[in-house]
Amino acid sequence: MIFLGIGSNLSSSFGDRRENINLAISLIKEKKIKLIQQSSFYETFSYPDKKNPKFINNVISVDTTLQPKELMSALLLIEEKLERKRFKKNDPRTCDIDIIDYKGKVTNYKLGNFELNLPHKRLEHRNFVLYPLKEICPDWKHPGTKKNIDLLINNLKTPNNEITKLG
Repeated sequence: MIFLGIGSNLSSSFGDRRENINLAISLIKEKKIKLIQQSSFYETFSYPDKKNPKFINNVISVDTTLQPKELMSALLLIEEKLERKRFKKNDPRTCDIDIIDYKGKVTNYKLGNFELNLPHKRLEHRNFVLYPLKEICPDWKHPGTKKNIDLLINNLKTPNNEITKLG
């Protein structure tokens, strides 16, 4: 199974944060990528600067014949189409799409200026990834550490009250 995390904390010319995510999912489906499951939306504070607009995130499971680099390339084009601008790390953005887990692979790829780590190298510290991932795959295990998702959630440093399930 392949899991993608999608987030937005800025409106775009296409609409608000939720509409950006929904449009990203529609564009993903147009790229030979089959949507299997979609989590609810979750709202969290922006990191590391909580003064920035809050994020809405979700996780989807997909299936595709695209290899990791091809998938990453397709996702970067979708982010660009949704008006993502890359200035500084952790800046507010209209759309962010991360490959969380690609069929249990543990590897790294270089794609131009981008580095793709599989599984996503910071996923175990991100409540906005773990909670929606647990919703759609409650038995998921980290491909590298083999820790189950419940343990990863219990080890989070961010309090539970910093994430809100929106539905």
